[in-house]
Amino acid sequence: MKSWQLQDAKAHLSQVVQNAIHDGPQSITLRGEEVVIMISVEEYEKLSKPKPSFVEFMRQSPLAGIDLDISRERSKVRKVDL
Repeated sequence: MKSWQLQDAKAHLSQVVQNAIHDGPQSITLRGEEVVIMISVEEYEKLSKPKPSFVEFMRQSPLAGIDLDISRERSKVRKVDL
């Protein structure tokens, strides 16, 4: 991510915008401290899109609807090979 001092970002705003569109986020600093990140609309929409709930995520899984055998052994003792 390229970093710009505020006065340079103001002087080269069109370049900062083009870089944000083509090269990714651009950092803008004020008195040496990072204060703003400029991102493209496409990147912003990806980040701000609502996330599905866990249940919705699981329902959209390619494995949804597969019948799984999830029974387990109910005996209290099991044999272990040592």
